[in-house]
Amino acid sequence: MIEELLLKPYWVIDILPEQVPADSARRFARVEPYWLEGQNQAALRERFAAILVKLSCYDDLRVCSPDERLNLENPAPAELVRRLTDAGEDLLFVLEEANCLITANRGDLSMTVYNPSEALRRRIAALAVSEGLFFWQPPQETNV
Repeated sequence: MIEELLLKPYWVIDILPEQVPADSARRFARVEPYWLEGQNQAALRERFAAILVKLSCYDDLRVCSPDERLNLENPAPAELVRRLTDAGEDLLFVLEEANCLITANRGDLSMTVYNPSEALRRRIAALAVSEGLFFWQPPQETNV
């Protein structure tokens, strides 16, 4: 299921409201380390965790690792937050009923949301705003 979802259209939950233009990449590269610093990255991941905790009120949430060593069904909010903030690991969040996947990778300033329905996109957008973040769709690569 996860492999299939990774091929679907995706959106991002991000610190910025849209993709940085190619001619601004140098400026972004100067700012990115600031957000990846310990305390700043921890605060960002806490915001990501808050979105996921709120989202878990609406859908069952399975948390797993890419290597499949971790597989938690509807973890307690404290466990979900701990996984995102303390462990610093790459995580996958599966909303099976919604046929949606959310990825959070260590060292990233965004989470990626694969295959969200229109209703789920509206919900995630509202939750992102509630945490001072943005939800948008980057240009999609086409598989030819």
